[in-house]
Amino acid sequence: MSEIATETFGPMEGYPDDNPKTVHGLTKPSTFAIPPIAILHLGQAMDNGRQKYGLMNWRERQVSTSVYVDAMERHLLAYRDGEEVAADSGCHHLSHVMACCAILLDAAACGQLNDDRPKPGPAGAAIAAFPTKNSL
Repeated sequence: MSEIATETFGPMEGYPDDNPKTVHGLTKPSTFAIPPIAILHLGQAMDNGRQKYGLMNWRERQVSTSVYVDAMERHLLAYRDGEEVAADSGCHHLSHVMACCAILLDAAACGQLNDDRPKPGPAGAAIAAFPTKNSL
């Protein structure tokens, strides 16, 4: 490894190669841990939404948290009840859940989220405090 790279990034010990790009690249956000199948399913649901509502329409007009949380819960309930694919779209229910999450995150980052959730309640603390159903 070059002296400049060592001065900039430090020693390369513990890395599988001696390429200075490795250390620099490891300081950037990574998508490597995302399963490719999840990205493909997400893409299907997002494309279905594009066809129905327009590409990234939430960047043009505000969206409300409650609408997307309701949609996520409906898809989760259908999935939990044994249904894999949404009849109206042909997409996996879990892909719709991912799409709703992606839209909420992007809308918030773009300043287009109407966060109409109620004020915080005790659910988080209750989840932490309740005993587990199946202790190992």
